[in-house]
Amino acid sequence: MTARELRNIAIIAHVDHGKTTLIDAIMKQAGVFRDNQLVQERLMDSGDLEIERGITILAKPTSVMWGEVRINIIDTPGHADFGGEVERVLGMADGVILLTDAAEGPMPQTKFVLAKALAQGLRPIVIINKIDRSDARPESVVDEVFDLFVALDASDAQLDFPILYASGRSGWCVENLDDPRDNLTPLLDLILAHVPPPDAPLDAPFAMLATLLDADPYLGRCLVGRVMQGAAGVNENVRALNLKSEVVESGRLTKLLRFEGMNRVPVERVHAGDIICIAGLSKASVADTIAAPAITEPITSTPIDPPTMSVTISVNDSPLAGRDGKKVTSTLIRKRLLAEAETNVAITFDESGQRDAFEIGGRGELQLGVLIETMRREGFELSVSRPRVLYKNDSNGNRLEPIEEVTIDVDEEFSGAVVEHLGKRKGEMLDMRSGGAGKTRLIYHVPSRGLIGYQSQFLSQTRGTGVLNRVFSTYAPYKGAIEGRRNGSLISTDAGETVAYALFNLQERGEMFVPPQTAVYQGMIVGEHNRENDLEINVLKGKQLTNVRASGSDEAIRLTPPRLMSLEDMMAYINEDELLEVTPNHLRLRKQFLCPHERKRAAREVGAE
Repeated sequence: MTARELRNIAIIAHVDHGKTTLIDAIMKQAGVFRDNQLVQERLMDSGDLEIERGITILAKPTSVMWGEVRINIIDTPGHADFGGEVERVLGMADGVILLTDAAEGPMPQTKFVLAKALAQGLRPIVIINKIDRSDARPESVVDEVFDLFVALDASDAQLDFPILYASGRSGWCVENLDDPRDNLTPLLDLILAHVPPPDAPLDAPFAMLATLLDADPYLGRCLVGRVMQGAAGVNENVRALNLKSEVVESGRLTKLLRFEGMNRVPVERVHAGDIICIAGLSKASVADTIAAPAITEPITSTPIDPPTMSVTISVNDSPLAGRDGKKVTSTLIRKRLLAEAETNVAITFDESGQRDAFEIGGRGELQLGVLIETMRREGFELSVSRPRVLYKNDSNGNRLEPIEEVTIDVDEEFSGAVVEHLGKRKGEMLDMRSGGAGKTRLIYHVPSRGLIGYQSQFLSQTRGTGVLNRVFSTYAPYKGAIEGRRNGSLISTDAGETVAYALFNLQERGEMFVPPQTAVYQGMIVGEHNRENDLEINVLKGKQLTNVRASGSDEAIRLTPPRLMSLEDMMAYINEDELLEVTPNHLRLRKQFLCPHERKRAAREVGAE
């Protein structure tokens, strides 16, 4: 196959604007599946967490044949926390499809991914998706997209972008809104016309840039990337070079695979421009150059934005440790975290100063939460600290902190409460405008630490109707102290199972987190106090029974349902002296020091500092 018969394209968009659904429709119409084949929705979201949350976490390539041309399509994550994937994946593409919701318009992540694509010189095709929504406003959205291109210093060639209007779920797109809405042929034809074939020398020595790291149950460790030049066959010798031109390892290409639909198909030979998967190397990783022995210089790779947040992950040392999980030792946890840091460039790993504890850096609460949830499902037990932002110092020694750009769409009646709370979190308003239909759009710069735990509070303020999106903006001078959680914790004094009678009598003290017959231990947090101080309570106390019965003396027990929180909510809820205990079956909040006298001693030491 020559380079002329190939197109490499990435699909980028804000989270939930419909990338994966559109790829499903393309694959169905390009004949990847039989007519009677049962196919799940959002095929490219293959991981359990991706399917449950409806988001793409890992970039994945696929390919379709359109006429005589193979089109390699790469589905990219839409959430800013997984931006490390987007940056690398764009290096494999010669063109990019920018998908924008016809009602929401360009959102923060749209700006983030588009900036990366324009910086690499790609010329986007713009698709206004979900055009069949009742609140669609396609003309306004096209204007907003153009303004965004201008704001990001797009070149004249990039500003001359083609536009299609589409419904990915219904499987059609059109050039003009009054055209017949039949299929996705206009998009596939436009890809062939607008996206250039790979411009890669075929006669040079073989070299490819490893972009994604994967594992296959039969082949073991696999590297996915694009062949930048030359050609290679099975069993040829190659070397892996890192970005410092150092040889990581030498080996043979034991397997070469190409993507066809949802499958990897073994091939004997690959050529410049192909997106391939290789097996046979045990040490080479993402951003390394896999090349013929004659190559001595690595292929340049895009620098990756640094992590802005970290958590401390340590061994679970609670009294209930080891009951659920099989993987409980620091050795196993360390090995798993090192493997994650190797395959995920947006995650950093450091040994912590504490015993059996490790410092993990990431892009945000969601990315760190996904890692912890994944480990939990693999059978690990962990203790997790409250997320902390990572500071920097400028040349004068002043402390800098990460600032995020926050875009909020909210009903007008709730905008006042949102403005008030973001002000308390050191937010700086950049723009406030009416979005029509009783909606207001707010744009803020807020310190990352001010947003820890704000998502759940925001949903309460807006009664679940608000939409909040955030993306890393820059580092700026430290904004000063931000008020944290005001209410104290309700802490269990004993170990055992909670009793409904005790919970009923303690309800006036605050909001409970546990239902009756829940295993608890001393130092475990069972609720939120309605005052600022922590309060130790006995949730095991049953009713004292006598042999004297009196009419009407028994009061009916009516329990308020406990507050249930997700893993990310719990991570954001805890204070510095608290931990989140994560096991395969349970999430528990606890104090770092379980014994009351140890907590008092630690508080005195902090006060003395």
